[in-house]
Amino acid sequence: MNKPTKSHFRSARRDRKIMREVLDTPQTRSPSYKLAFDDAELLLRDELRPVRLQLEFLKPDIVFDEQGVDSTIAVFGGARIPAPEANPVRTTDNAPVKSLQSKSHYYTEARKFAQLVSKYSLDNGGRDWVICSGGGPGVMEAANLGAKDVGARSIGLNIVLPHEQAPNPYVTPELSLQFHYFAIRKMHFLQRARALAVFPGGFGTLDEMFETLTLLQTSRIDPMPVLLFGESFWRRVINFEALVSEGTIAAKDLELFSFVETGEQGWEAIKQFYEL
Repeated sequence: MNKPTKSHFRSARRDRKIMREVLDTPQTRSPSYKLAFDDAELLLRDELRPVRLQLEFLKPDIVFDEQGVDSTIAVFGGARIPAPEANPVRTTDNAPVKSLQSKSHYYTEARKFAQLVSKYSLDNGGRDWVICSGGGPGVMEAANLGAKDVGARSIGLNIVLPHEQAPNPYVTPELSLQFHYFAIRKMHFLQRARALAVFPGGFGTLDEMFETLTLLQTSRIDPMPVLLFGESFWRRVINFEALVSEGTIAAKDLELFSFVETGEQGWEAIKQFYEL
């Protein structure tokens, strides 16, 4: 018996094949004759932005469902932070090179943290607690490398930037995604996240961290651990207590996150939160 199909209608894939085999005439060469879903120029028009937003939200959902990813641990952090064994950092914008080099231990801790999380994930079926990074270099690379160290899968959510960066080589290829819209990318960072590990970083890291804290503060997402690695860094760049004293946040909002220093401390905080 033939396997039943999901629909009695002919598939879009089949119609696309038929269309590409039609006679070559002025009419069939006209852009207006293309099937709408097979018309790349149509999809790039400003009027199609709502459709692109929907596609960009839907595609990762399909990928994660097909690849068997149920939950993640999101790891944020600076792309410029080097591995300890890397060559001296080179920048093109007069960044303080020595300061970046001194932060290489965060690469090590991100890698350790990902190793611990990923080992637990593998021991429990590999569908949950999957490491998810931004897919780039620095701390993101360290997180994906840590997962690979123990033979686990990991996710990379890259985004198109003016200074294009390729996915780091440790992202699982089947879980390597590319985004155009920052907002949709951030939704996918948090949609399956069970915890957020935040290492020192720049505007992107701060943006992602504060968006998460805002969603937790307003109860738009379920409570989860937000771990800030490197208390001295975070207290130097953000005066959280000043926000309380100015009345712009409540004292209890400081309980939305906690400081940790090492990968082991970060994983222990998650285990305690979820009583693992």
